[in-house]
Amino acid sequence: MSPARSKPSSLLDTRVIYCGDNLDQLQKLPDNCIDLIYIDPPFNSNRNYEVFWGETKEKRSFDDRHASTQAYIEFMRPRCEQLARVLKGTGSFYYHCDWHASHYVKVMLDQLFGENNFQNEIIWKRSDAKGDGGQGAKHLGRCHDCILLYTGGAEDYTFNRIYNPFSEEYIETFYKHQDPDGRRWKRDNLLGPGGAAKGNPKYEFLGVTRYWRHSREKMEELYKAGRVVQMRPGVVPMYKRYLDETKGVPLTDLWDDIKYIHASSAERLGYPTQKPLSLLERIINLSSNPNDIVLDAFCGCGTAIVAAQNLGRQWIGIDMSPTACRVMAKRLHDVCKLPENEKLRQIGRGFMVLDLPISEEKLRKMPPFEFENWAVIAIGGTTNKAQVGDMGIDGKIYPTSSMPQRSGKAAGELDFMDVWYPVQVKQKDKAGRPDIDMFEAVLMRENRQKGFFVSFDYTNDALREIDAFFRREHRVIVALTVKEILDETIAQKLV
Repeated sequence: MSPARSKPSSLLDTRVIYCGDNLDQLQKLPDNCIDLIYIDPPFNSNRNYEVFWGETKEKRSFDDRHASTQAYIEFMRPRCEQLARVLKGTGSFYYHCDWHASHYVKVMLDQLFGENNFQNEIIWKRSDAKGDGGQGAKHLGRCHDCILLYTGGAEDYTFNRIYNPFSEEYIETFYKHQDPDGRRWKRDNLLGPGGAAKGNPKYEFLGVTRYWRHSREKMEELYKAGRVVQMRPGVVPMYKRYLDETKGVPLTDLWDDIKYIHASSAERLGYPTQKPLSLLERIINLSSNPNDIVLDAFCGCGTAIVAAQNLGRQWIGIDMSPTACRVMAKRLHDVCKLPENEKLRQIGRGFMVLDLPISEEKLRKMPPFEFENWAVIAIGGTTNKAQVGDMGIDGKIYPTSSMPQRSGKAAGELDFMDVWYPVQVKQKDKAGRPDIDMFEAVLMRENRQKGFFVSFDYTNDALREIDAFFRREHRVIVALTVKEILDETIAQKLV
């Protein structure tokens, strides 16, 4: 499809994909600058994804590492605060989630966007759930996603009504009459609702006296045009409403007409949570106009930005994964025929990918605390906000396979689960045996079965001690290098 051309925004850079933590990038955007926001963040869903990316066959795993609903909400809240800030009053915000945490997400969004600005909970049938609620399952098949829709607060927010075609059954039932040329029609009411109380005129027409919807002159015009039908004398005349003049059925909040991405789908890229292009096109058509700015802060394989580009909108994409950003760039080039070129981007005919991972050389020069944050976030962890007194823990990873040991009201329904993995980061050419010894003490003190260590490399003594520690204590230290993180080859070590 040829890319739709539209004038670049003068307010901020558009047709840009930013690689990195969306919280950092969102904080750089001005207030009230985005017309439509759609996000499809990782669900709190206990799923591991093994993905083969396109032609490169680069295997990665995607793990939802939020060990509890609170961990998930605490991760999303500051990002949603920024999204609420940048949304225009006339804009719309769509949060795509599933049953695992949708009710908690709504409570958070009510606080940030305002309860009165909640418009719809859209139900999208994403699968047939044959494997989820089948034989042996003790629950109904889970086959839908929730899309929570909020608006920015203005009464005149953008809303373009969409109509779906009538079903064949509906047409056969209600539009059962046909003209000689095959044109279908149904009978519709010509009586004035409310009678005299609503000011409808009363007069005799075709031998029937009633309060009518239209004036006598208008009724005569309709009759001469063949738009009034009386099935037999004395029966109330009816309006002849043609099927081809009807827009269809107004779109509701139940979307079961958009098929999900399956193994043989032509648009399938292999991205684990890829959504159909038609789903995003519907959202963009519903809540934006040509040249409006669309933002996807968790854009994954880029379905939202491809849809925005095809529909003539400005767009901004953000994603943490360099692989995802490269997939998006290829998709924009292949599907939208859009070149990656800064000069062309400035005139609305190209795009750019910015902030791809920095080199090892630059990471070595980064301030220690910033380096720690970069490493923890890059492996899917939660950073330690304290720069001192961290007790040897620079971050934590919350595995979705963990289960809480505490339960009941005393634990609190949003409490963290009891299983988490410490992360230690050393900005060294080679972490040595003493560094590993200190991290072993952390695992013993916190009674953790696994921990993650990040450095540029490791001495042989350090690696031998990691092996000995496992044989001695049956506790695992996963040693990651910066190169492995930059090359995105750490998937198997994180599982």
